[in-house]
Amino acid sequence: MEMVQTNDFENNEVEVKRKAQKSLLWFGLVSIVMLFAGLTSAYLVRQGEGKWVEFSIPGTFAISTLIILISSISMQWAVASARKGNIGNLKKALLITLLLGVAFAGSQYVAWSQLYHNGIAFTGRVSDIKTNFNYIPAGKESVAEAGDVGNVAGSFLYVITGLHVLHLIAGILALFVVFSRATRNKYSSENYNGVKICAIYWHFLDGLWVYLFLFLLYIR
Repeated sequence: MEMVQTNDFENNEVEVKRKAQKSLLWFGLVSIVMLFAGLTSAYLVRQGEGKWVEFSIPGTFAISTLIILISSISMQWAVASARKGNIGNLKKALLITLLLGVAFAGSQYVAWSQLYHNGIAFTGRVSDIKTNFNYIPAGKESVAEAGDVGNVAGSFLYVITGLHVLHLIAGILALFVVFSRATRNKYSSENYNGVKICAIYWHFLDGLWVYLFLFLLYIR
């Protein structure tokens, strides 16, 4: 009887821990949603005020989108493998997702480099731009007269994409921890909560990037 009570206590403790982890995760996701909702709303408000530059975003962002979509597939493979107790496939899937996450961050850096090469810097001015663009005035000023005006659109782009990469780096670190635990056989078909939580966060980052990519693509 005492052994049964001890097992029940341990199972309850594990369940409480799992619920606490999920609650913290969802709290974090809601906070991130509010952050980016605020940023995109501020983007729209500032755009409507004029003195705004419309320019094409780098095609590398489309490559980034493809990379992170594929990484979601491999992450889901990791969850399915853990559910079946296939630790070998779990480790493979986690490693693939980890490498794709690094590739995504690298592709973002390439896109930022392309922007900077075109004169679109975080603190750049309209006169610095070296690619085709459309200037939306606040009044009747010409592009020449607005040369010293800051490129706010460019600043917003760096902030929005940069913050997403920062959250993605947190996801990469989480993936590394989960992968490390998988290599030490810490997961089984009955115990893979860490994999599930990591997957939820990763899929969230995937969906968030798709939203941001479409937003920046169509809301110039």
